[in-house]
Amino acid sequence: MAKSVCMSPTRLEAFSDGVFAIAITLLVLDIHVPDPTETASLAAALGDQWPSYVAYAVSFLTIGIIWINHHAMIRRLAAVDHGLLTLNLLLLLLVALLPFTTALMAAYLRETSGEHLAAAIYSGSCLLMGVAFAATNRHALVVKPDLLAAPVSAARRRTILVRAVAGVAPYAIATALAVVSPYASLAICGAVALYYALPFATGEPTIAAPS
Repeated sequence: MAKSVCMSPTRLEAFSDGVFAIAITLLVLDIHVPDPTETASLAAALGDQWPSYVAYAVSFLTIGIIWINHHAMIRRLAAVDHGLLTLNLLLLLLVALLPFTTALMAAYLRETSGEHLAAAIYSGSCLLMGVAFAATNRHALVVKPDLLAAPVSAARRRTILVRAVAGVAPYAIATALAVVSPYASLAICGAVALYYALPFATGEPTIAAPS
């Protein structure tokens, strides 16, 4: 069966890397230098920004892990088709949205109005990003396995997909819990990122993240 090729995996990865790099850099823009004319204590002013630091760390790690996973996915491919390009664009759309949802979460975390919605939007963006990544992986491994550079056993493909989908359930729980506690929602998102950063969570022996 002929492959419907739109571009090479190398070009797809290069374009995607640019989006990942911009998104992960934009995260830091929400951390501000305190105005010396408006605060008597630099330490207190810096400490007051702790929601921005926490949200930054969680989102930085989340994007970093998705980037590593994305690299593992692309390096399995010999070619890409229109369906894969479309799903990859959807994934990048959600990655590019994360700096906004991160800033929203940090700004409203300690407020008494809007904090639950902000947490739901943040964790929901992580949930959608996880779903988009799983769908992109599924397309390459199940829908169009002829795009792969080398054959991958059915058992191996199942293992890869299980790892890709495993983070979706915690993100869904975090989104649901946002109406109860935005802190719990953020903590779950952070726990998911930390889990996937651990060596034993990887399915790829040459990278330090799950595939």
